[in-house]
Amino acid sequence: MREVARDMKTRILAPAAAFALLSLAACGSNEPEVVDSRGADPLAEQLKNAAPVELPPSIEKAVTFRCQPGNSLVYVDFFQGRKMVNVRTEPGTRPVQLTAPEAGQPFNGDGYTVEGTPTSIKYTAPGKSVLTCKA
Repeated sequence: MREVARDMKTRILAPAAAFALLSLAACGSNEPEVVDSRGADPLAEQLKNAAPVELPPSIEKAVTFRCQPGNSLVYVDFFQGRKMVNVRTEPGTRPVQLTAPEAGQPFNGDGYTVEGTPTSIKYTAPGKSVLTCKA
């Protein structure tokens, strides 16, 4: 009786094992199948051929200056490369962006001028006199 049961187990298990091995062999590769629900990017070719983008410089130093005459405040953000600054006279307001043709030259734009370094500047606003400012 035991022999018959063992013989039946062998008859059942042997074909099942062979089927499992054949199923795995049919895959042909051990790589998982990649499924992507996104369509092709319509701008892929344009982006591939686009010119590299230059990021704007980061702020190197944000300085609050006390200016004379008048004891007023001017807020200046100096950017890396020393060719651009942001200027405002009230904290939290929209700054005016000034640029310089070369590092070390005065920053100009929209009638404003800033000349100097993060320790001291000369500041001119449209229609106003020159202010001498220190950090």
